[in-house]
Amino acid sequence: MSDQHAFETLAIHAGQEPDPLTGAVVPPIYQVSTYKQDGVGGLRGGYEYSRSANPTRTALEENLAALEGGARGLAFASGLAAEDCLLRTLLAPGDHVVIPNDAYGGTFRLFAKVVSRWGVEWSVADSSDPAAVRAELRPNTKAVWVETPSNPLLGITDIAAVAQVAHEAGAKLVVDNTFASPYLQQPLSLGADVVVHSTTKYMGGHSDVVGGALVTSDAALADELAFHQNAMGAVAGPFDSWLTLRGIKTLAVRMDRHSANAARIAELLVSHPRVTEVFYPGLPEHRLHEVAAKQMKAFGGMISFRVEGGEEAAVEVCNRARLFTLGESLGGVESLIEHPGRMTHASTAGSQLEVPADLVRLSVGIESVDDLLADIKQALG
Repeated sequence: MSDQHAFETLAIHAGQEPDPLTGAVVPPIYQVSTYKQDGVGGLRGGYEYSRSANPTRTALEENLAALEGGARGLAFASGLAAEDCLLRTLLAPGDHVVIPNDAYGGTFRLFAKVVSRWGVEWSVADSSDPAAVRAELRPNTKAVWVETPSNPLLGITDIAAVAQVAHEAGAKLVVDNTFASPYLQQPLSLGADVVVHSTTKYMGGHSDVVGGALVTSDAALADELAFHQNAMGAVAGPFDSWLTLRGIKTLAVRMDRHSANAARIAELLVSHPRVTEVFYPGLPEHRLHEVAAKQMKAFGGMISFRVEGGEEAAVEVCNRARLFTLGESLGGVESLIEHPGRMTHASTAGSQLEVPADLVRLSVGIESVDDLLADIKQALG
């Protein structure tokens, strides 16, 4: 596919030419572990063993690269598997990473409980402030890690500005683009070196598959990542790859609906007497609304808000919701509600990334917005 095609076209066709044998318009699920060789070392299409490469995964990886405007995409068994591969590729004992003060709890756990055990140092900065990031840089800083929008406080990082800060120090900029998806934001075009996704979320979009991805425009780094992907082995299986490809086909239309529904719900929450603060970059009063508007096509389907009455009141709102399902994860067609402090971000308790106890997070789905509004109203009481 030409990179001149529109996003919606690439989502449906990139990496997915009709099967040359049968003409099937959907890539087959190559549920296979090994491949016949035409003589020793005579590989058909470069395939020898499905940990190293599988045609269904190849289709997904080519699609991911096209959507992010990168040179190469790599698909993994989960978002954290992708992160682990990236960190072990970029870092060695004694290196340093700057991480954001608002991030997914699993990412924080990976740094605090896993990566630090083999001698990697990390420090925390408010990534929405390029000066704060610069202040945390050290001679041994190899990477700056950001989420934008962030999880769960929907913070915004000026990707181009922080990319400049990182590159001046000789560090790579890693952007977790899970909340936005490549339909709403393309960090590589703004200066990021690597984009990370939990494809479990908006890319898959139907809460039926777990996966992760890395995309980069740096050919040398892509080769290193591919080596580690094969050496470490946490690859996306063929059926998971197929499910993710199926979800991606409707990513654009889903993200339009997620964003439109979330905007309506954010407006309700802002005016509700029991809500003390709303976190949504689409609101004009969001501290970095203008930055978000500059680098995003729309503002996505994630909202967080604080509830009057503290932690127990926030938990009660979660328990009272009916159409919003109480559950972790996000990005599916169905709406979810959760209490980050006790659920997705419990690992950050007592750290610089600890989330407010009265915080509720919504993953706004694509149901009727009137039904969703009614459910939020009754949950708030």
